[in-house]
Amino acid sequence: MFEKDIEFIRSQYGNAEKIALHEPYFDHREIEKTTECIESTFVSSVGKFVTEFENSIAEYCGVKRAVACVNGTNALFLALKLCGVNAGDKVVTQPLTFIATANAIAYCGAEPIFVDVDKDTMGLSPEHLETYLKKHNDVKAVAPMHTFGHPCRIKEIKDVCDRYGVVLVEDCAESLGSFVGDTHTGNFGRVGILSFNGNKIITTGGGGMLLFNDEKLADYAKHLTTQAKIPHRWEFNHDAIGYNYRMPNLNAALGMAQFEKLPMLRRKKRELAERYAAYFGGRFVKDTDGTSSNYWLNAILTANRKEREIFLTETNDAGVMTRPAWTLMNKLEMFKHCETDDLENAQWLEDRLVNIPSGVMK
Repeated sequence: MFEKDIEFIRSQYGNAEKIALHEPYFDHREIEKTTECIESTFVSSVGKFVTEFENSIAEYCGVKRAVACVNGTNALFLALKLCGVNAGDKVVTQPLTFIATANAIAYCGAEPIFVDVDKDTMGLSPEHLETYLKKHNDVKAVAPMHTFGHPCRIKEIKDVCDRYGVVLVEDCAESLGSFVGDTHTGNFGRVGILSFNGNKIITTGGGGMLLFNDEKLADYAKHLTTQAKIPHRWEFNHDAIGYNYRMPNLNAALGMAQFEKLPMLRRKKRELAERYAAYFGGRFVKDTDGTSSNYWLNAILTANRKEREIFLTETNDAGVMTRPAWTLMNKLEMFKHCETDDLENAQWLEDRLVNIPSGVMK
């Protein structure tokens, strides 16, 4: 049924026998940078590469400060804590997201509230958010996610949050290299976060980053990620419950080698998306007007859930890795009790969406 689609996807990867959904792009620079780090002996949380990586990401994203973490999930948890989210609080997010978003809320002892998404952006709907906030004045924070790298309507979401006095935490785990106009994602909330997992546009193996335009909050975040230790030549004193969340220098060295490739990777991923869009037409999920996506994971829409299953079966049987959208968070056992709205758009997308190979060829 989908032989032609499989043939086209395969043609984008030199007709390789097996095609991954997404894999990292490495060359000699990763070996050089990590070797330099190892030879320095500073492979843990102290070393020049951590600072270089933080500064490079901050400059690229257009924020005042960036603070590295061991992974994106920890970064999101800490972002929520820095914004005052505590046990018993309610945090609105979207049901169509990777589980880390909901888990980070749960780590705080808070309750995720799942509000519907827009079909075109696949991210939190500002209209549905406002409808919910009109009826509920007990929401502490809102945590939208830029799905598969496509910016959600974050400006409108920020406006809604500002009107209702709710703090905005921006989950940009998938959207390094994605822009709203000329503004990089992560600049709209009080805190934004990135992920550098092995499947992201650039990777540190495992890693995350907090993005700030509030320098005092960034200072405090850096303090907390290093066990809240008070600087001293030899004494060990701590002034808060801190976290061992600092990114190792070895990971940051890998990140610096990867960062050098970011413009090229973004360009090639958008070129691949253009070819997919030309072939798949209206089935292909494109970024919306006024935004520029990194096209981290390309996606197409099938006609219904039955066709989705056939497409998944045929492609994976042929060695072309494809994956469905995540199971909606409210359907997972640990979150079934959580409040939702109708989630009509999220369910529509879950029934139809498939991610197709999105890595960059060497």
